[in-house]
This record gives sequence, structure tokens and C-alpha cells, in this order.
Amino acid sequence: MQIKDILTQKSSEVFTVEPSKSLISAVKDMYKKKVGALLVKSETGESVGILTERDVLRFYAKQSGDANKVLVAEVMTKRLFVETLESTVDNAKFVMTEKRIRHLPIVDNGKVVGMISIGDLVKAKLQETAVEAKYLSDYIAS
Repeated sequence: MQIKDILTQKSSEVFTVEPSKSLISAVKDMYKKKVGALLVKSETGESVGILTERDVLRFYAKQSGDANKVLVAEVMTKRLFVETLESTVDNAKFVMTEKRIRHLPIVDNGKVVGMISIGDLVKAKLQETAVEAKYLSDYIAS
């Protein structure tokens, strides 16, 4: 199964935030949109990082600060790992496990076209396993 198969089953909308936004504003956006990560894009539209729930938790665990005054740029993860539409689910799982990340932007021709989470991969793998089990059961029964 490829990543493009997952994106066809879910919304490919990518929610973004600018690095100059306040942390509290970004957290409220994540809450309203029911997502665990926002792609951080510069004013010119370039992807410069990702802000995840884990980044927010680390910020509060390390220091107490006013989330109204702290900028996304100060808290975000700057190093982005990405996958392509043609990447396999197994490869994405490997990257997420090795890099200890839960969200991957998906790129096509250098442009971000979606975002997947570890939950998306688990769901896809469960569906794939259920289909295989059904085929094997039908084969054995016939």
C-alpha cells in the first residue's frame, strides 16, 4: 500500500501556521481543527518546520512562559522529514519509528500535498490485514 492510497481515504488538507504567530494561537487552531500538528510555513509559503502537540508539551515541561508571547518559531521542530505519494506505508512507519515522530508531510513535485499521522498508518495496516484475513478465510472455506 502506498501513501497516496491513505490520502485518498482522508482529507488531504494541510493546516498551516506562520512562525510569527503566538504559540497560544497555534494551539487554539490545532484544537479547533482537531489535529495534532501544523505545518509551519513562512510568509513566502516555504515549509520551515512543524509544530506538534509534543513540541507544545516539551515547551511547558522545560519552562513556564506566556504562550501569548512565545512564537511558534521558538517551539516548532525545524527539521522536517517528509514522504512522497509513492512511498509505502511500511517505509513511512519505519521513518516515523526511527525518527520518533508522529506526523509526516507528504510531498509531490516539491509541494506539500497532505499530512499523515501514525494513526493513519495503523488504520491502513489494520484494513489491509482485515482484507487479507477475509481472502484467506474465503480460500480455506472453499
